[in-house]
This record gives sequence, C-alpha cells and structure tokens, in this order.
Amino acid sequence: MRSEATSSSSWLGRIPPTATSAPSGGSGKCRHFIFFSSSCCKTTNTISCGFNGPTTHSSSSSPSTRSYCRRWYNPLRRKPFDEPSPDVLRHWIDADPNPISSQERFSVVSYNILGDKNAFKHRDLYQNVRYEYMKWNRRKRLICQELIGLNPDIICMQEVDRYFDILNVMEKAGYAGCYKRRTGDNVDGCAMFWKADKFRLLEQTSIEFKEFGLRENVAQLSAFEMRNTKSRRVLVGNIHVLYNPNRGEVKLGQICFLSSRAQIVAEKWGNIPVVLAGDFNITPQSAIYKFLSSSELNIKSYDRRDLSGQRSCHLVQVFKVKKEIINPFAVMDRLLPNGWTDEEVKVATGNAQCYLAVHPLKLNSSYASVKGSPRTRGINGEPLATSYHSKFFGTVDYLWYTKGLVPTRVLDTLPVDILRRTGGLPCKKLGSDHLALVSEFAFAEAINECNDYMSTSSEKIAMH
Repeated sequence: MRSEATSSSSWLGRIPPTATSAPSGGSGKCRHFIFFSSSCCKTTNTISCGFNGPTTHSSSSSPSTRSYCRRWYNPLRRKPFDEPSPDVLRHWIDADPNPISSQERFSVVSYNILGDKNAFKHRDLYQNVRYEYMKWNRRKRLICQELIGLNPDIICMQEVDRYFDILNVMEKAGYAGCYKRRTGDNVDGCAMFWKADKFRLLEQTSIEFKEFGLRENVAQLSAFEMRNTKSRRVLVGNIHVLYNPNRGEVKLGQICFLSSRAQIVAEKWGNIPVVLAGDFNITPQSAIYKFLSSSELNIKSYDRRDLSGQRSCHLVQVFKVKKEIINPFAVMDRLLPNGWTDEEVKVATGNAQCYLAVHPLKLNSSYASVKGSPRTRGINGEPLATSYHSKFFGTVDYLWYTKGLVPTRVLDTLPVDILRRTGGLPCKKLGSDHLALVSEFAFAEAINECNDYMSTSSEKIAMH
C-alpha cells in the first residue's frame, strides 16, 4: 500500500560486516512430562496442559486433516460453552532413526503468547472465548506453568507486552532473559529466555526493521555457549514477522535481513549452527515457506499479496488492514506481470533490479523433519494448526535449524478435532491463541563422534 511505502534506501546495503557485540551474561521411548500447578512430574507418554493449581492474583465445512488449503470452518456456528473442555494432551515424537544418546542436547520453544493489549483490542477474534479466559493474570499463570513443565533450555516468545511479569516467574525457575519491544506506538515485542546454569550468553543483538524501511517489527539474535562443553555453541533467532497478508514483500524482506544478519553472527563465533524461531505469519504451502526451505525465490512468479499463503487459505484479514488506494499512475508504473513496482522489489530482495530473493542459511524445519500423526500433520509434515481463533485456523509458527544440528524429538501439536472442540483459543487449559512449538536438538558433531567411537569399538571387538 502506498501509505506504507518504505524508505528509498535498500536494506541490502545496510547489513554490517560484523555484528555488534554484547558482554556475556549470566511414538517414542524417551522421558515425557505431565505438569500440574508449578511442579514437573514424570510420566510415560504425554504432556498435559491441564492444571490444578490455584489462580495467582498478581500485577463451510470442517478443515481437512490432510490439507492446509481447506475450506473455512466457522467456529461461530456452534456454542463451545455447551461442551466440556477437552483433554489437552500433547505427545513427544522421536526422530526416526533416533540419534545416539548424547548429553549435548538442548530444547527450544517458540511461543506467541498473545499480548494482553492485543487480546482486548481485537476482541472480535475471541467471541467464542469466555471473558475470564482472556484475563492476563490467568493466561500468564497457564503460560508460565506450561513452560516450566516443559522445562526447555531456550524459550523464544513473541507478542510479549508484560515482559517483567513473565521475567519474575522465569527467573525463579532459573532462567535469564532479554527483551526487545517493537518500535512506534506498539507495546509488544520479542523476548528470549535461557537456562542460566546451562548456557552462557556470548552476544545478544536486536534488529529494528524500521531502520531498514521494513516496518515496526523487531527480531532478536543471541549466541550461546554450553557451560559444560565450551566447544558447543549455537545462535538462536527470534522473530515476529509482519502480519499484513497483502505485504508479502515486507515479510520477505524481514526474513531475508534476519537470515543475512544471522549468517554474519554465526560466522563471527566460528560458523556455529543456527535456530530460527518465531511467528512467521506464513502458511506451509506458501511461496515464502518455499523460500525459507530452498534459500531462494524468483518473485516474478508470484503476486506479492499471495507470497504468505494466508489469502489462499481463507485467512480473514483480522487486523483491519487498510485498503490500498488505486492510483492510475501507479498502475501504469507496474512493470512486472504480477503487479510489482521497483520499490516493492527493492523491499523484498534489497535491490530494485534483482527479482531473485536469496538467503545464506540452509534451513530445515524441525517439525517437518520428524514424522508425526496424520491427525496433526499436513502434506509436507508441518502441523495442521498452530493457531486458532474466530477468523483463522492454521499454521504460522516454525522452528528452523541449519547444518550442525539434528532434531531428536518434537512435541506434537494437538489433533484438529481436539482443537475444534475447544471452540477457539485461549481456552480453559491453554493461555494463548497459539500453541507452543518445542524441539529438542543434538549437535551433529557430537553424534558423529559417538558413531565413530562405536564403529572403532566394534572393529576392535571383531578383531579379537
């Protein structure tokens, strides 16, 4: 839209040669957890998001289970309050084959927790949700209990506008944290937490996309070193990509810039592996998803308004996106067949004369890499739904990783029939309109070292 025109200078030429340093800061057989109140109790199969602890008083057809592009199911046609709340059980799924056991593993969570202000600013998205389920104190309790029960090593949150409320809880659980608020009049941002006794923070840098003509969104990059083995390092990125379904060029530009900056920081610390977490506001069948997994995209082949896949999956534009004013001179100025101007090309690729968007990371999706159930996964292995409210039911959240890491297991998402029975999120047992994504990773070098040791031992035994 013309009113949202980006700055005349390209973001491509503004990626610094070095990153800014910050001083160091403080069906499977694996173990599973079920958590109640603030405790973490072992069980054999599942994770439950049902809590028995007291409330804290602190400051038109149904969707297919096999396809992402499905006709819109309208939850407003039923009354969810007439049915009991379903059991919210999530299962760990091990990679097949599962890598040899190694102590050098770590788990990462990506979680859009639904900002308190957004929850009430866009109340039309939660018409099926009881008012009490929308209150921040209740949602904070559920979210923090869920995370403490999961016991992850690194947590990436999006849409955080009560950071210090969460920090107070997470610090007591042994986590350190950092926060980056969105620019402009926005009150929410991205937050990252990590276990202070397991990881040492080597560097933390934040990205304000507005500085590069890419709207008010922000991202975080944090380089960590494992305290018990200083040779094991990892870079974790956290992003909440622009929502607007029509602004595919901005989404693409934000992801390109984050990937390029991540590559710089990773090289600085010895070409360390990278994990990118976040709410990418794209669907698994979209062109931008293809771009993330293949590292390049010829934008000539796509309409910028369809890059995210949101419109083709019947996503209603819920945040009152302003309609683009059609200017006949602007129409004449569109030279590419799918309606791209030079300015939009520059926003997407960093160069008005280059229609090929590229990023330097070789990314894989952790959930797509670990086979799941047909009740929870779509045609390309991604979850069928990571978010559910009155105007959207689908997947927009991801955990990406690069060479040097291997996903060992993931916490599967909820089956779509269970999600539908909630009537919409948040619900009695879940504090956000998104599901938390959880992946456990092992360092590939550690696995190779174990394999070499096993092979050598076998050869020695055979010789005797």
